[in-house]
Amino acid sequence: MKMFNGLLDLEQFWEKQAAKLPWFKKWSKPLEWNEPFAHWFVDGQINASYACIDHHVQSGLHNKVAIYWEDENGNTRTYTYLQLYVLVNQYAGALKRLGVKKGDIVVIYLPMIPEAVAMMLALARLGATHSVVFSGFSAAALRDRIEDAQVKFVITADVGFRRGKTLELKKIVDEAVAGKTSVEKVVVIKRSGEAGANGPSAVPFPPLGPSVLHRDERPKNEPDEITMKEGRDVFLHDLFNPNAVAYFEPERLESNHPLFILYTSGTTGKPKGIMHSTGGYLTYIYSTLKTAFDVNQETVYWCTADIGWITGHSYVVYAPLLHGLSIFMYEGAPDYPVIDQWWRLIEKYGITIFYTSPTALRMFMRHDTALIKQHDLSSLKVIGSVGEPINPEVWRWYFKNIGNDTCPVIDTWWQTETGGFMISPRADQELVTLKPGSATLPLPGIDADVVDSAGNSVPHGTKGFLVIKKPWPGMTLGIYGDQERFKEVYWSKFKGMYYSGDYAIKDSDGYFWLLGRADEVLNIAGHRIGTAEIESAVVAHPAVAEAAAVPVVDEIKGENVVVFAILKTRIEKSDNLKKEIIESVRKHIGAFATPAGIYFVDKLPKTRSGKIMRRVLRAVVQGAAVGDISTLEDEASVEEVMVTITHFKMVLEKKL
Repeated sequence: MKMFNGLLDLEQFWEKQAAKLPWFKKWSKPLEWNEPFAHWFVDGQINASYACIDHHVQSGLHNKVAIYWEDENGNTRTYTYLQLYVLVNQYAGALKRLGVKKGDIVVIYLPMIPEAVAMMLALARLGATHSVVFSGFSAAALRDRIEDAQVKFVITADVGFRRGKTLELKKIVDEAVAGKTSVEKVVVIKRSGEAGANGPSAVPFPPLGPSVLHRDERPKNEPDEITMKEGRDVFLHDLFNPNAVAYFEPERLESNHPLFILYTSGTTGKPKGIMHSTGGYLTYIYSTLKTAFDVNQETVYWCTADIGWITGHSYVVYAPLLHGLSIFMYEGAPDYPVIDQWWRLIEKYGITIFYTSPTALRMFMRHDTALIKQHDLSSLKVIGSVGEPINPEVWRWYFKNIGNDTCPVIDTWWQTETGGFMISPRADQELVTLKPGSATLPLPGIDADVVDSAGNSVPHGTKGFLVIKKPWPGMTLGIYGDQERFKEVYWSKFKGMYYSGDYAIKDSDGYFWLLGRADEVLNIAGHRIGTAEIESAVVAHPAVAEAAAVPVVDEIKGENVVVFAILKTRIEKSDNLKKEIIESVRKHIGAFATPAGIYFVDKLPKTRSGKIMRRVLRAVVQGAAVGDISTLEDEASVEEVMVTITHFKMVLEKKL
């Protein structure tokens, strides 16, 4: 791996990467570094929409498929790069006529549909900054984000669909913007009614195909009426002007113009509006996707993340389209209407790169692998992992059953704030030896380290805090409206270093092993250990499919841990099995980490993006209020956990 001696070396490396993108004007300076703020490719002019679509249409890829889309009802759509180009130009013109202009911040609250991608690109074309809000967020969460950025425009759909249910998105938006707010216009994409509701093709290009799902394909509980507030709400199709020029010239934006704001939803405190640039961000994600996954023009790429998260921004939308790839989008739950839904889709569309979360994989581990073997997954070349540390047992299962013992597992570590992959194996060259559970080494241009509480590098094999020591093009511009908070959260703990908030260890080969959030590190009788380590030890037991560890107060040890475990199908719950799992923890970690309790559950509280809401589990164990659970996939999971804990306590108290 190339070593960088200083900022000058880094600047030259990233200039070579930036030169691979279509710039309107070259930069005058590669980096302006005023710690902790980095401006990359200063004075360079670029536009994300142009780089993602116009460039490919002009380069001869106009008839190549840009987006394959399917929903859980089996409805499908396909867009070529030319068709996506037409749609984006139409949307840009429509939004411009509504009053959207360069510098505006516009909220997108949409499900996983091609229109969401087109809207992101249309706003980028205008020079407006988009703020995508995950469509699983509640009205209160949506309102918080709207108010923080004083948003004037919101783009939504009448409905979304998941697990056979209709999600009434417009009603959620109505609740979010009720009363006095900054919102002046709500644009609604109508997914019901007549075909062509999302806009006609205004130029004689190939037809866009069905842009809505027909009424006879809808779940029976679809609302027949959509409430539209006069003067505020407008259907997108009513903004189209059939006589307007189809082409809308993209704004030539300075490299550090904010492309988007994405709000992180931490366990405590006000959500942080993480801002990302245009030129630096695009350079970084373009480079890292190629380096980590070695994409090419034959790639059919599926990242299962929702566009409401950074993974959806970077590696569903922008990086794949910058490379001119064919991407697959799916609207629906991973195991609905059948458990093997994802494997069916990989086979159907010939997916070559598959990128998903360990949480989703652990869910599938509960079921018989015969369901996987029914499908031909031989198209897969590379498989990836994102979102949280991947347990070694999950890694091995993924490699064997999905990767057929041949596909490298690209386990990526990165964050909303970093913009793209930071630590990851590389498929663009001969792979280093992969170690199940390790994200391996920092990517080129990234100076990562593990340090102690004083900021000193720790010896190999010693746990510590993961930091980044030099700037990189994908790094955030800061927190919208609160740069002091940005300094405090990320740059005050260690002088001259970006503090990731994650706990990690480097082994004797320099490989990084991620151990979870630093605030999820327990101090058990003086031993510091991450909840992720305990979860991996639990999942190492062959009967366990998934586990979540949460801290509890212990009068003697100070802190201890309880574990919620989901067993694989057809495994019987028993006290003996609990003892075996405890022995697994003792074997893999040590007696000091012995859990105070093991709770068997059939469900864990998860968001629709698949992340376990450990704060909810912690609250239930401690008898505290669980707070907002509107983003949960299944709120009944919380009730099940509460019932399980109550039953366990009653047994201990001999009331049963």
